[in-house]
Amino acid sequence: MVELKTSGELDAMREAGRVVGRALAAMKAAVAPGVRLTELNEIAATILAESKATSAFLHYKPDFAPTPFPAVICASVNDVIVHGIPDRYRVREGDLLSIDFGAYLDGWAGDAAFSTVVGEVASGRDQRLIDVAWEAMEAALKMAVPGNRLGDIEHAIGQVGRAAGYGIPDGFGGHGIGRHMHETPPFVHNEGRPGRGMVLRPGLTLALEPMFLSGGSDHYYTAGDGWALHSSDGTRAVHVEHSIAITDDGPRILTLP
Repeated sequence: MVELKTSGELDAMREAGRVVGRALAAMKAAVAPGVRLTELNEIAATILAESKATSAFLHYKPDFAPTPFPAVICASVNDVIVHGIPDRYRVREGDLLSIDFGAYLDGWAGDAAFSTVVGEVASGRDQRLIDVAWEAMEAALKMAVPGNRLGDIEHAIGQVGRAAGYGIPDGFGGHGIGRHMHETPPFVHNEGRPGRGMVLRPGLTLALEPMFLSGGSDHYYTAGDGWALHSSDGTRAVHVEHSIAITDDGPRILTLP
């Protein structure tokens, strides 16, 4: 069942999203060659504690996972698309790093992600991959208005990614969000047909998650830990995300700092 949120409930979700946005900004500022993924996880855990919020990721166990998730962030490096478990790996100059983070505050969830190139020397190809993912987010937001359909958002994301020659991993994408991090239906594919799917109504809240594979292939495999998704051809991957609300005044981004 899809739950439409009231104005007051959207304000409460915005506070949860503010925690997420603040943590992501702090982690992005801390990313530098030599920083361990576990150190970034600790930054997020500290902000959760300071905000009196709880992790949406720690101990989360969806049906596909063999074990509960052991951290408060997902840290995905280079060919890892999503769901990377943060370990003691020290990021290196030129690594492509994606960080995903979710939080609960006062019973409401926020979920967002960013990708960045580590260090001062950025590959033009990697930066273009990140830029296109955000272009896809912008295209999706333009479609996220009352009266449009979910397929309009999905088509907008996919069209941007395909035009750039990127692959799109099937079966992973965005989702409804609210009292739970994952509220499905709806599921938001990163490719779809315009004019199809549920009608977008004020109060609908979604997490939009463009994910692209630089090599152009859609294929991926799951790591031995049962969590991390790798591009099958070893090429780099990108993942960005915001939680948003459909409103009469246009899309409201809930996860800005």
